[in-house]
Amino acid sequence: MQTECTAELFEFAPVDRRRVEAAFDGGQVTSDAGAVLLARTDRAIGLIDRFAGCFQDVRLSSLVEHPLRVLIAQRVMGLALGYEDLIDHDHLRHDPALAAAIGKMEAKREDCAALAGKSTLNRLEHAPSWLGLSRYHKIGHDAKAIERLFVDIFLEAHDAAPDRIILDLDATDDPLHGHQEGRFFHGYYDCYCYLPLYIFCGRHLLAAKLRRSNIDGSAGSQEEVARIVEQIRHRWPKVRILLRADSGFAREALMAWCESNGVNYVFGLPGTKPLSKKVDDAADAIRVQRAEESSDVVRGYAETRHKAKSWNKERRAVARIEATKLGLDVRFVVTNLEHGSPEWLYDSFYCARGQAENLIKLHKTQLSSDRTSCRSAIANQVRLVLHTAPTG
Repeated sequence: MQTECTAELFEFAPVDRRRVEAAFDGGQVTSDAGAVLLARTDRAIGLIDRFAGCFQDVRLSSLVEHPLRVLIAQRVMGLALGYEDLIDHDHLRHDPALAAAIGKMEAKREDCAALAGKSTLNRLEHAPSWLGLSRYHKIGHDAKAIERLFVDIFLEAHDAAPDRIILDLDATDDPLHGHQEGRFFHGYYDCYCYLPLYIFCGRHLLAAKLRRSNIDGSAGSQEEVARIVEQIRHRWPKVRILLRADSGFAREALMAWCESNGVNYVFGLPGTKPLSKKVDDAADAIRVQRAEESSDVVRGYAETRHKAKSWNKERRAVARIEATKLGLDVRFVVTNLEHGSPEWLYDSFYCARGQAENLIKLHKTQLSSDRTSCRSAIANQVRLVLHTAPTG
């Protein structure tokens, strides 16, 4: 028996003397209205246009349905809305809110959607360098221009030059589940992965560099820091720059570069027997203090001069010494700062680098920046910067 129903209007019980109605004549409906706000933000900083300017499109324009800017905007906004996979765009290409945000509501051809599908966007992610353009690769990218853009956006976010800035360096694992180019097993992370390098200044991500995992954690950091520092000082010549990183970056090359270029640093330092021996007296005093006070934890600080075998000179080392019921826990940092108490250097300055680790976790969880599943390493680097663009 056929039921009787209406597709026009439903009435519900009144609420506070107000009529409650449900209608089904609203046309297309979307759950991604936030794209409109993203578009308004983009108009303020011009991110999409500037990011698209770092790519080159040599397709025959008369046959192109989806221009380069549309592809860039669609992929970046899709990532910001939580759609990390290209297959999602087979649905998103019909989304009216995303189309309105990008500014392309209709297609030229009747048999085509307003926005691009996964196959077209896949060509964007596999964009080689400009020199690699061919009959099979019509879209290319300028890696240097993209790197400069992220730093430019950071600089433009300030109305005036700050007195000092702190650059946080860190590496993280990017697990791989296929046979991607540059795939290696990393013993510490116990998986096959990439080892990307991140450089932050506050909440701003200045660099995201994809690297193989069969390298030292600091590999390439000197070059990246030199590039960023040069660009920052070109705009802010008097700004004071400090680097902050864990013990994986306490390498002679990076520290010597900082000392030669007027950059301060505070890096974590692995505790060795020769280094620990230099703070034995301070450690014994803290252990005795805990016993006398019957406290669960007593914390103290010490400093010394230390020269590791791979260093070309002595440097200031600061120790944080903690005596607990389980014994001593001693942590070290090395710095070229000659001022500041050991307590301030470790607790207030160095430990604040944990925020960079939180930002990397957000980058991976909220923007899915670890979805580097393309076959080639260069395509995965393009994918990493596409996932980074929404942070601008």
